[in-house]
Amino acid sequence: MDVHDLDRILLAGAAVLLVAIVAVRLSGRLGLPSLLIYLGMGLLLGESGLGIQFENAELAHALGFAALVIILTEGGLTTRWNEVRPVMPLGVVLATVGVAISVGVVACVAHFILGLDWQISVLLGAVTSPTDAAAVFSVLRKVPIRPRLRGALEAESGLNDAPTVLLVTLVSTGGLGDHGLPYFAGLVVYELVFGALFGLLIGWAAVGLLRRVALGSAGLYPLAIVSMAFLSYAGGTVLLHVSGFAAVYVTSLVLGRAELPHRMATRSFVDGIAWLAQIGLFVMLGLLASPSKFRLNDVLLALVIGIAVTVVGRFAAVAISATPFRIPWNEQTFIAWAGLRGAVPIVLATIPLAEQVPQADRVFNVVFVLVLLFTLLQGPSLPWVAKRLGVLDDNAAQEVDIDVAPLESLGADMLQVRVPSESKLAGVEIGELRLPQGVSISLVIRGTRAFVPDRRTVLRAGDALLVVAPSGLREQTVRRLRAVSRAGRLAGWFGERGRENL
Repeated sequence: MDVHDLDRILLAGAAVLLVAIVAVRLSGRLGLPSLLIYLGMGLLLGESGLGIQFENAELAHALGFAALVIILTEGGLTTRWNEVRPVMPLGVVLATVGVAISVGVVACVAHFILGLDWQISVLLGAVTSPTDAAAVFSVLRKVPIRPRLRGALEAESGLNDAPTVLLVTLVSTGGLGDHGLPYFAGLVVYELVFGALFGLLIGWAAVGLLRRVALGSAGLYPLAIVSMAFLSYAGGTVLLHVSGFAAVYVTSLVLGRAELPHRMATRSFVDGIAWLAQIGLFVMLGLLASPSKFRLNDVLLALVIGIAVTVVGRFAAVAISATPFRIPWNEQTFIAWAGLRGAVPIVLATIPLAEQVPQADRVFNVVFVLVLLFTLLQGPSLPWVAKRLGVLDDNAAQEVDIDVAPLESLGADMLQVRVPSESKLAGVEIGELRLPQGVSISLVIRGTRAFVPDRRTVLRAGDALLVVAPSGLREQTVRRLRAVSRAGRLAGWFGERGRENL
């Protein structure tokens, strides 16, 4: 490859990326998940469209896993810990027991009803059972559902990659038949538990390091956090042979919960590279697919397997997993219907392709068609389903955005606070915030105008505030601002004090 070939690749890549960015707005207007458009772009560019040849399943497998690490990092950083913490046990059960039930249902349907051999049947069950983090994070955060539902679905999608990757790998290499189900169950427990513990350790170490080391530029903080996430993933898989996906998700949860310097800049950076990872991942998977090789039998098989996993397997998995937690039937129904498939099943389908399993190309084709059809069905219907089931949280205020920049020489921090449109900070006077003594709001930026406020200044939606707080009072100040954002000016009074600790 010479420099001219590289220039042409850069030109094509930039054009695809710009079209994909514009497609985000289009998908929002049409109510479609953007992944469908990206997959369509890949199909258009591939051998059945413009003729670009891409058949390297091993490369697709490796790049797909790298993209999933970035997507999980962004998801963990932006997950609200106060929503995930109460439902984390439910998320773990859905990611393990729920996945096992779904795999069993699909495998039995494929073997006893469709007549497929056990290896292909179990592979179809394993690759279609996990929910997709990218789809869940991007779609559900646009639907104002109850916090515990969103938390359970996000925790499940962040953790269920680990057991399914292990199962697909063992089935593809023949390891499951050699060792049996007890070995597999023990291995899943080991990988999840020690992967999570390793991720927790890396997360705590990263928080302590970033709080004590003043980096020379604000742009270095996002790079440091992304590096820590990849260290957690690679360290877990290479050194301890545990689940790197569980490790990176837990590390990201810890980093997202901590009040680190330049938090908003970090989130913006990671959000950008997560979009890049999603776009690249879906376009690449579209390139890998060959629609000319899709047979009618593959489409029909995709419909049957899709119904088995979405209607039978998923609902059975949620009912058995959620009933011990006393989750109402309407919430169970929504959790079952909101188990979105996306890139993860297609990426998992590249594992048997790379291992050259017999009929692996058919498994890939079936999974690709299944993801297209059922994402098109489930994604746009979620707002309607949530409304009909009565699980919308109409009073949910958006989380107030707070960025932190250290003022080393003064022993203080400058907080940049943005007032969301639904926040109850809007309409509150500065004096009614009751911030800790020694903390001051030094500037309010409203539209194109900036001014120094007084105690009677009333905040408005869209305002940006610059708050200066001694370092020892930073966390107390953040808790207070978030409490008022959720509960209004009376937060802390009349039984509302607990909200300040959320």
